[in-house]
Formats: sequence, C-alpha cells, structure tokens
Amino acid sequence: MTAEQKVNDRERVLDTPMNKEFDWSEDTTPVRDALWNHYMEEDGKDTMATEAKMHPYLDMSNDEVAANAEKLLKK
Repeated sequence: MTAEQKVNDRERVLDTPMNKEFDWSEDTTPVRDALWNHYMEEDGKDTMATEAKMHPYLDMSNDEVAANAEKLLKK
C-alpha cells in the first residue's frame, strides 16, 4: 500500500458524509466539517484552538474518528 493509499484509507471516515457514516444522522456534511463546526462553536470561533483540536484526528484510525464523532455529535 502506498503512502497516499494509507492516508486515503485513514481519512475515509473524515471525508464521509455524516448520514452515510452514522445511521442516526440525516446531515450530509462530511464528518470532518461537522467536527470542525462543533469545535468552532465550542471555542467561540477561535480558528487556532479549533485547528489544534482537529489535528489529532489526522492520526486516528477510522474507528477512533467514528467513536469520537459519535460521542461529540450525536444528539
């Protein structure tokens, strides 16, 4: 597997629409954007703080991303 394929596989959940990844969501926003929006609201629109919170997601497995997204975004 090439490095690019590893990145693509690792970021699969991040780039998947919420409603395709989670049966409880009807939102068509990609998981990455939904997490970004959540953190932006939480951080009072502080881009640097939000970026710092999003950075670890790039090193998480798909299962970790999904679990964290569900914990934060499921209403």
